[in-house]
Amino acid sequence: MTFLRPEAAESLWRWREVIAGAVLGLTGLWLVAVPGFLLAVVGYPLIAAGAGLAWIGLQRLRFRAGRDGPGAVQVDEGEVTYFGPLTGGTVALREMQSLTLERNMYPAHWRLEQPGQSALLIPVNAAGSEALFDAFATLPGIRTERMLGELRAGGVQSVVIWQRHVQRPPVRVLH
Repeated sequence: MTFLRPEAAESLWRWREVIAGAVLGLTGLWLVAVPGFLLAVVGYPLIAAGAGLAWIGLQRLRFRAGRDGPGAVQVDEGEVTYFGPLTGGTVALREMQSLTLERNMYPAHWRLEQPGQSALLIPVNAAGSEALFDAFATLPGIRTERMLGELRAGGVQSVVIWQRHVQRPPVRVLH
């Protein structure tokens, strides 16, 4: 038997990192303010850790678009796999060339491109899609704030969120 309605429990679960960060920060603040100097040594790192956890939680909260979309996403050892009702596939993050937000589809889709295979389209609200935030954060040079802003922005234009920059060897001029 539960004391919370399912909707309330779902809402609390979505805010879990922010709540944990706030509790950690408040515990650190209490350790600094009340017992004395000795526990303040532990309290200050707890305040910093709580603030960091709350910040990360807010970013993840902004990324979550629900779980009622078609298909399911799984991220395992640097590979993103999508199991959809009509399509699916796997993309290795280390070989990925670009990440695009396709807003001209309903719901919006992430487009993951890897050389040698067709693009993988993942609805932003597929089950398990919240794991994509951490996966995308590992892409070299990605700007997560821009990604989150584009995810929340309206419109129907597709936008490239990230592209791998290929290092070309320097051109040598022969005389």
